[in-house]
Amino acid sequence: MTILLRRHAKAVRGCAHGLVALVLAGCGGSNPLDNPPTVSNPANVSGQRLSFAYFQRCINPIFNTVLGNNTCAASGCHDDRDGTGGALRIVPNAATIDVTNPANTPDVIRATDMYRNFYSAQGMTLLSSPLDSRLLTKPLVRGVLHGGGQIFSNDQDPNVRRILYWISNPAPQGQDEFGTATYNMFTPADPNVGTCNS
Repeated sequence: MTILLRRHAKAVRGCAHGLVALVLAGCGGSNPLDNPPTVSNPANVSGQRLSFAYFQRCINPIFNTVLGNNTCAASGCHDDRDGTGGALRIVPNAATIDVTNPANTPDVIRATDMYRNFYSAQGMTLLSSPLDSRLLTKPLVRGVLHGGGQIFSNDQDPNVRRILYWISNPAPQGQDEFGTATYNMFTPADPNVGTCNS
């Protein structure tokens, strides 16, 4: 009788394992061993840079604003110390830099936490296809999962419009991320007092 019960238990476990494998194979509507669908990742051939001034005044504050239950820069999300949120790393409440002060040279700015945030966010963008940038597709949950869930409801969200504007308006060819030509992204064209265009 004991041997018969053991055989029955093994058979039940075997069926359960098979059922779990079958259910998992159906997750997402495909075989879990399949490769993901082809992702378009066009190369940036322009060599252009995104505006640091616009990022600092208009994009970085988005990361420190409570959106839903948390901030993007929160611990457990994209905090640079203990966040679990993939490649985007944010130093919470990084100090702002007066980009119009001649003492703040590019080398000085590049050594700051704000620049670390800029550099990380810039790595999540596609200048050749702004709407396909991870900085937008992740919080919109558009074709990719986001551990924090859907943060922005649609393309008309003011934060989405600002991020899209930033990515779609790089510095002119030949200028770096600190080029003063990007000041026209503000009204008036002053990175210290101007409002963020979008």
